[in-house]
This record gives sequence, C-alpha cells and structure tokens, in this order.
Amino acid sequence: MGIEEIYTCYKECLKVVKDTREDVRDCMYFSLKGESFNGNKYAKEALDKGARFAVIDEEIYDTDDRMILVDDVLKCLQDLARYHRERLNIPILALTGSNGKTTTKELIHAVLKRKFNCLATSGNLNNHIGVPLTLLTLSTEHEFGVIEMGANHQLEIDELCKIALPDYGYITNFGRVHLEGFGSFEGVIQGKTEMYRHLAAHGKKVFVNSEDQIQMDRSEGMNRILFGAENDVHFKTHFLSADPFVRMEFDQVEIQSQLIGNYNYTNIAVAVAIGAYFGIEATEIKKGIEAYVPKNNRSQILDINSNRIILDAYNANPNSMEVAIDNLSKLSADRKIAVLGDMFELGDDSGLEHERIASLASESNLDKIFLIGENFSKTKLTNDSIIKYPSFEEFKDQFRELSIENSTILIKASRGMALERTLEFL
Repeated sequence: MGIEEIYTCYKECLKVVKDTREDVRDCMYFSLKGESFNGNKYAKEALDKGARFAVIDEEIYDTDDRMILVDDVLKCLQDLARYHRERLNIPILALTGSNGKTTTKELIHAVLKRKFNCLATSGNLNNHIGVPLTLLTLSTEHEFGVIEMGANHQLEIDELCKIALPDYGYITNFGRVHLEGFGSFEGVIQGKTEMYRHLAAHGKKVFVNSEDQIQMDRSEGMNRILFGAENDVHFKTHFLSADPFVRMEFDQVEIQSQLIGNYNYTNIAVAVAIGAYFGIEATEIKKGIEAYVPKNNRSQILDINSNRIILDAYNANPNSMEVAIDNLSKLSADRKIAVLGDMFELGDDSGLEHERIASLASESNLDKIFLIGENFSKTKLTNDSIIKYPSFEEFKDQFRELSIENSTILIKASRGMALERTLEFL
C-alpha cells in the first residue's frame, strides 16, 4: 500500500497511537519496535479494542483486512507525518538547543495561543518518534505549529527537519551536553546547527539571540530575525531582575514571569520576539508569559515548611548546572543548600566535568553542598561544606535526620537520578 492510500486511511481515524494501553478507539495504531518490545504483537489487540487500522511490518501478523503491511513501521510513520505536513497550509516553528528547549517551547506556545489556534509538542516528545506523532496531531483547524527537536548525535536534527519542514527555527544555546554522542562541544554545535543549514537551503527564517556569538556567527548570511538587548535588533528586550523570578521589559511593558534565574531571561525574550513578529500586542504577550507556570520538575519553586525549594531535577548537564548554581548563589536567602546529582551522557569528559562542577559549587557562597551519585562521589575536592554520597539510598538515610529549616535548596541532576525524591525527606 502506497503512502497516498495510507494517508486516506489516516484521515478516517481520530488520531495515531503507538500503545494499546491508550484509548485506541477509531485510531490508527503503529506497531513500533524497541530493544525490549515488538509492537506487531499487539496489532490484533489494538483492532480488538476499536482501532480502525494497524500498521505492521511483519507478515506473520497480517491476519485482518484492517492490517496495513509496510516494510518499516517507523519509516512509514515518518513518511506519513511529512506527507501530512506538506498538506498543511500553516507556519511551523522548530526549536532545538542544549538547554531550555521545553521551557522555551512552552513559553512560545503560551504567547502564540493568545492569537492563534496553536499546537505545540506535548511534553518532550522531541525525537524521531515524537516529532512525527506531533505533526500527525495537527489538523486543518490549527493555525500554527511549534515543534521541539532533541538530538544526541549528528544528523538527527537534519532528519527531523526533513520530516517537519519548518518555516522558522530557533536554537536556544549550545552546551556541553550529550558529549558521548556528539563527541565534543564543536560536535554539539555542528549537530544543532543542522537546523540552520536546513532552513537556509529552503529559504526559511531563523530567530537569533544577538547576544549569543555562536548563534550570530553560524547564522551569518541567513534570513534572520534578531532579538536581545542590542540597539540594532528587530525586537529589543531588557532584563530587569531575577530574585527569584525574572522581570523584563519589552515595548515599555514590564513582564513579571513565574520563572526563576536570569538564564530563563533569554527563553522569555525569544517568546516575546516571536509573538511580536507575528503581530501580537505587547499587552497580550505579557498575559501569555505571566500565565505560564513551570512544572514537571523544571525550575519549580516549592515552599515546604520553612524551606524554599528550587526543583530543577528533570535533567542536567554541565552548562545547566553552572547557571543553576550561579543563580542560587545570587539569591537573597539566609541559608543556601545545593543537592546535586550525577550528570549523564558525558562520555570521556564525565570525570573532568563532575570535578569542575563540584569545584564551582564549593567556590560559590553556599552553606552546604550534597553531591550524590557514582560520578560526584569520586570527585577529589573536599571541604567542610561538601558531603558526598555514592547513591541516593545512602544520601536519604542521612538527609532525613538533618532537620533542615529556613533554607533555599536547589535540587538538580540528570533525569536518571530521580532526585525529586528528596522532597519526601523535607
């Protein structure tokens, strides 16, 4: 069956799904595979539960005329998403970067939906499966799409751009993240700027932070829209403060966000610039930004008993650790504590980067620093303010006995550390 026929079947369905534990009624089920599962085995179950069609790539499971047999289910999903996107007459903005992608995406969405029926990537479904699933959620009722793209190796962003065919792009920043896959910091830059090269090749536009020299250099010659504090940019924004929440100004309108840390200022600024570029009034942009409340362990502020918690435990890398520690050190607080967990996917640089972050934390004006995990526990630095634990279990046994009070506490680590569990002992 060709892509045109599959698309005809898709248009008869409510949506696409990849898991029979979802409500599959009137849906198109895709039998995706992983290291430990084979979706083909559940195709018949999907149909029995009410799915209209099931896309499979193993002939042994082709037992129903509602089965659609293809060579590769994943490739079919991606091809169908591109085919659908080509038929959508709406602008799509794609964004990637090392840090702040999901927060920035949510801010952009919060602003754009003040004017448009806008769909944005749900959660962080930003990979080779999540991007096509998001595109296939777009309908003729939508007026704008915001697609987040993640990557941990070369050519991944290029492939996602070939599926989503964005009209606009934005790269949040370049950091020492996924070094295991990218190989080096330069490899990160090369991988992320695949978006620039795709947009340039198709005559599309890119939003660029004028204060990021790497962005400026790598987007040279492109059709770009500049924002930042410089006088010669298209959209000028002005940082006011961040103690703890970011305040900024645009077009003589002051915006009081619910995001902490001056590192979030740029995330807000690009959302403001994008909103203004698409004709949204400054007062409406203000409403969108101020209504956004961070969640899912990303820069959340929680007041628990006498303590204020900065919960930023969704993920971590050396760059995001640096700015989080710097932000904590600058806050007006009587007692400051950092609970830091291991950073993953750093390859050969892991030991060096954990040592550097431990040293940075010790040089900041923090009262106590808890370092948790196999990598942090191996760091050589020792002083009275640092306590190391090889595992979370060892940490929690002692932490619960400390009776910490009247403190501002930063909790940050890579997702695999699940450091939000610390809240149970506060």
